[in-house]
Amino acid sequence: MASTSDLDRVGMIVLRYMRRPLFALLFVYSVGIMGMALMPGRAVDGEATHMNLFHAFYFFTYTATTTGFGELPDGFSDEQRLWAIFCLYTGATAWFYAIGSLVGLVQNPHFIQAMDGFQFARKVKRNAEPFIILCGFGDAGSLLARGLSDHHKRAVILDSDPERIKALGVRDYTVAMPGLCADASAPKHLLAAGVKHPACQALVALTNDEDVTLKIAVMARHLNPRLRVICRSTSVRHEANLRALDNVTVVDPFEIFAQLVYRAIARPELHNLNAWFVGAHGVELGTPLQVPRGDWILCGYGRMVHWTHRYLQTHGIGVRIIDPDVDANAVGEGTVLIQARADHSALVAAGIDDAAGVVAATNCDSDNLSTLLTVMQLNPKAFRIVRQNSHENQVAFDAARADLILQHSLTTARRILKLLISPLVQGLIDWLAEREPARTEALVARLLAVVGAEPSRLWSVRLVPGEAPAVTEYLQAGGAVALGVLCRDARSFPKELPCEALAVRRAGQSIMLPDKDFPLEIDDEILVCGIHWAKPMLQATLHNPYTLRYVMTGIDEPRGYVFAWLEGRLRRRRGDHKSNGDRPQP
Repeated sequence: MASTSDLDRVGMIVLRYMRRPLFALLFVYSVGIMGMALMPGRAVDGEATHMNLFHAFYFFTYTATTTGFGELPDGFSDEQRLWAIFCLYTGATAWFYAIGSLVGLVQNPHFIQAMDGFQFARKVKRNAEPFIILCGFGDAGSLLARGLSDHHKRAVILDSDPERIKALGVRDYTVAMPGLCADASAPKHLLAAGVKHPACQALVALTNDEDVTLKIAVMARHLNPRLRVICRSTSVRHEANLRALDNVTVVDPFEIFAQLVYRAIARPELHNLNAWFVGAHGVELGTPLQVPRGDWILCGYGRMVHWTHRYLQTHGIGVRIIDPDVDANAVGEGTVLIQARADHSALVAAGIDDAAGVVAATNCDSDNLSTLLTVMQLNPKAFRIVRQNSHENQVAFDAARADLILQHSLTTARRILKLLISPLVQGLIDWLAEREPARTEALVARLLAVVGAEPSRLWSVRLVPGEAPAVTEYLQAGGAVALGVLCRDARSFPKELPCEALAVRRAGQSIMLPDKDFPLEIDDEILVCGIHWAKPMLQATLHNPYTLRYVMTGIDEPRGYVFAWLEGRLRRRRGDHKSNGDRPQP
């Protein structure tokens, strides 16, 4: 059996609710027109006249709508006037009944849902720009949509909460982002969202139900096996099932939180670079956090803190844990454990006086804020890292003035945004994490020299005919292009643009921090960081063959057949003069 489309459902609902009013109008019109045609009119030459069907239809049309243009084509007889009174009341009653039914239809929730689905599917089908399917519009989904909008990336949003979809309509996004209140795990809604659309680049599942997230991933894999799927998961069982699927990336906010905490403590220069890349508020490149050395107190021992404990303990950082429900066997040896809530007495027992810092990471924002107040009283010099669970409490956390606020929905949105916009960025951060801090500091110095204090952005360039036609044509002709050539400024040759190539991805392999002499090949993907106006200048080099040759040679070649012909003649003439001048005199 063929599936029912949204337009078919709209038509079915309209016929179902408007069937009786339409039949009532049809019956009243038929009786009124036939009766008016049969009623005898005024006598002419001794014979009664009758109104034809057209005049009867015309009369009943303006009578039923209470317009009243008069008696046509001649004056009415008493019989006709009596019938006209009947037609006036019955027609007005039938129209009131039909209009009331129409108003009820417009307010019917099933009709509204069907119309929304039809209009949503039509917008997605007509869209020709690349877009992302976003399933779930909670805190993380809303932040991700904002990030996509800032990068002029379109998104199609599905969420089962009607209030979230209503909130979507008042957002000031730079690009169109249609939304639909529906179950994202239903295949028909995924199809309506464009899971098979050729312009769909990826599907992101950020629902609050792990079972729904798993179902969305499974359905998407069956509907479009080539589509990239990114899922948020905090369940070990669901995460294992998701990772078993092909072309599915799993983002664990707890692990991301632990990485950020560890890098803020042990690798502040890398944490500063990563925060600058993602555009964190108030972060200045080259100004990392000043974190004291020593043991740390972890308040709460959920899965998020469990990850943090593992990271810190692996790198030799002492940890003291405060949690009322923690199992001593799960903590392991060598870790101080206080089985209590993180109040005044528990912090004193954990040695807050000589602790380097505190990580307040329970799943309750009020408890975390209370812990910060107590730490401020007991040890104002302690470094304070706090977990923010709800985006609605942003104002309170800003007033708390913690040294570092980590909101798991924000960190999740930023990680997914990096995977969608510039996947090489996270690879670069992970690569630097395995190297000495001096390598990161050298990169920061390079970026400061190129970008300075101006706002910067990240973008990726792929050497394919659609994105870099001039470069790909030159390489196909046997030419060689070095990475540093693309970063030259065509307006002031041989100066360079305020941008830096950070990584190159070739045949599935990533080359981090390549040299300027690195030879490029077709289908290379380049990660670039620079000032915003450097991007259009680089795009001009990639698309214009004259600009490409100029930044390579410094010679502005003539354009057009006439100027090229004149230039060729001048070159030949100069060559002839040179050859004649070299000949020996007789």
